[in-house]
Amino acid sequence: MVVSQYLSADGSLFSDPTLYRSLVGALQYLTITRPDIAHVVNSVSQFLHAPTDDHFLAVKRVLRYVKGTIHHGLHFRPSTSPGTLVAYSDADWAGCPDTLRSTSGYSIYLGDNLVSWSAKKQPTVSRSSCESEYRALASTAA
Repeated sequence: MVVSQYLSADGSLFSDPTLYRSLVGALQYLTITRPDIAHVVNSVSQFLHAPTDDHFLAVKRVLRYVKGTIHHGLHFRPSTSPGTLVAYSDADWAGCPDTLRSTSGYSIYLGDNLVSWSAKKQPTVSRSSCESEYRALASTAA
């Protein structure tokens, strides 16, 4: 999904919402080993109740990406620095055009291996980008 593209509830409804839900469910299962698609799957999952044609196009784009990167995934290898724990977090500010809520995410590495990650919409509206980043950091620490 293009980073600057945000999905909205506006648009014509998709003709087969059951197909949409089935595909998104399969993608949710795939995020267990493919954290690179976690953000976009999070985005398309927010419209399961009333998917539009634009949402289905986003799902098709993810499926094409997965087909082209079938060799990607989580691989655990012996690390050169096995005791090092590193965490990254980030958030957008008012990224959802419908609710103005921010999306935050984090990833945690033990050595060179990714061991935990998350991307989710924040429960409340942040009044500033600083507050949005603080909430992302607080969710990482929890």
